[in-house]
Amino acid sequence: MRRKLVPVMALTMACLLVVTTACSTGNRKKRNRSADRPAGTAVERDDVDTARATPTPRPTGDRLSCLELRNTLVGSRKVRYRGYAAPIRLAGGRWSDPDGTTVELQRPCAVGDLDGDGAGDAVGVVMLDGGGTGRFFTLAAWRNVRGEPDYQAQVDLGDRTPVESVSVRDGRATVVYLTRPADGPMAELSIRRTAVYQLRGTTLAELRHTDARVTDASGDGDTADSGTAPDSPDSPTRKRRPRSR
Repeated sequence: MRRKLVPVMALTMACLLVVTTACSTGNRKKRNRSADRPAGTAVERDDVDTARATPTPRPTGDRLSCLELRNTLVGSRKVRYRGYAAPIRLAGGRWSDPDGTTVELQRPCAVGDLDGDGAGDAVGVVMLDGGGTGRFFTLAAWRNVRGEPDYQAQVDLGDRTPVESVSVRDGRATVVYLTRPADGPMAELSIRRTAVYQLRGTTLAELRHTDARVTDASGDGDTADSGTAPDSPDSPTRKRRPRSR
């Protein structure tokens, strides 16, 4: 009896050894195939995750134009223009209220990147005329949002302080306008001020300004370019009359 059990036990042990060896070999082959396989699936998954995590940047090659400002909004819900609760829309560079108040886009305008995103923003000047002697000038900045002007910030330049020029360079806006001493009469425009501003959120922060004395300006708030919308096809041209001899 003992002699019969020994061969049976030996055969059983041999079978177990064969099965164990086959399983180990199969597992090693699977591990080797996994190691040799290109990580295509993982790369594709990583690409999907990266695409979801990274927002699509907006195009930066588009630029606003001063002509676009003639039919855009002045003011916004966050930045109110002259106390108006809602933004007002210019039409052909002008807006008027039933009470006689008018808002006009002035000719000085410039285009350049103000917020560092590579897109061309716009800086312009709007003037409010309430029907009296006051003419209130505002320097305004429009951000380029997907190729459309979005009213972003403003700064009050004062009453009857016409703007001569606006420029944008190195992310800063420079405006040249006429003004007067703090204690000077309103009819006097004896200072030509050059001020540099930087866009900070919804604010145009003044970095510095320099003043120069002028004697060739009146205090009525008019200049050669004042009151005429930029690129206006119907802007008036004055012809000089020949002097009589």
